[in-house]
Amino acid sequence: MKSIKSKKTKPNLHSDAILGVVYASSAFLIWGISPIYWKAMRAVPAFEIILHRIVWSFIFLLPLIIMMRRWQEFIDALKSTRTLLILLFTALIVGGNWLLYIWAVNSGYLLQASLGYYINPLVNVLLGVVFLKEKLRALQILAVALATLGVIFLTVYYGEFPWIALTLAGTFGFYGLIRKVIPVGSLVGLTVETLLLSIPALIYLFYLDSHGQGSIFRVSLKLDLLLMGCAPLTAVPLLCFTLGARRLNLSTVGLLQYIGPSCMFILAVFLFREPFSSAQVATFILIWIALAIYSTDSMRYYRSKG
Repeated sequence: MKSIKSKKTKPNLHSDAILGVVYASSAFLIWGISPIYWKAMRAVPAFEIILHRIVWSFIFLLPLIIMMRRWQEFIDALKSTRTLLILLFTALIVGGNWLLYIWAVNSGYLLQASLGYYINPLVNVLLGVVFLKEKLRALQILAVALATLGVIFLTVYYGEFPWIALTLAGTFGFYGLIRKVIPVGSLVGLTVETLLLSIPALIYLFYLDSHGQGSIFRVSLKLDLLLMGCAPLTAVPLLCFTLGARRLNLSTVGLLQYIGPSCMFILAVFLFREPFSSAQVATFILIWIALAIYSTDSMRYYRSKG
């Protein structure tokens, strides 16, 4: 009986892992090629795009909450003052992250944005040390040191601090750190966050429309659909990531997450033709080496724990 049971279990685990890779890879791929979508709306100010992204995302997410039977969790989150205050704070952080990212894409700074998401895992390590009192392993220290060296080199060479990259990495890192302290799922949390931001967003959008400055329903049907399409572009990869992360171990998810910034890097250099200097080459090489060391160390660590 034991041998029969193991034969039935292994294929299920294997297929579940494959499905997890498909889901997670899809999420990171969508995030990675999303600059093409944002570039299509570069005539619209980044702040206005964010307002539409917030409002349409909430409209899109609310039916999903009902369909996926998360309504009670959603109501419980709204009833908790502590949860609401934390989610309001995280909403402001993620809203700022979205705004900076879209502005960077449409202003010709996609390379810096990709650098930010490359170093995000290393920023997470530092946040864990500072706020969660986690201890760094030797290879983690080396990885963080190499990434820091890359940032310093770029700063000295250009005489300009790569604030876009570090702000994107920092805000996304803090967002993930704070969301760990509340027992709310990613879908429900994002729905509440967009709800909280939708009220001021709608007020400002109505203000723009009343002054003849709004973009939606004024320019073209294509632009209207693009603005509304911000909703599935926000929600679908999040759902894919959640479904994938449940089926995979952390080290696998950690490796797959580099799909996103790698796609951004390729788009910036080969499609959008952003300037790519020798200093940036050196910085990215240092970051890639740091990430290779970090990923190898993470895989060895989680395997030993398994």
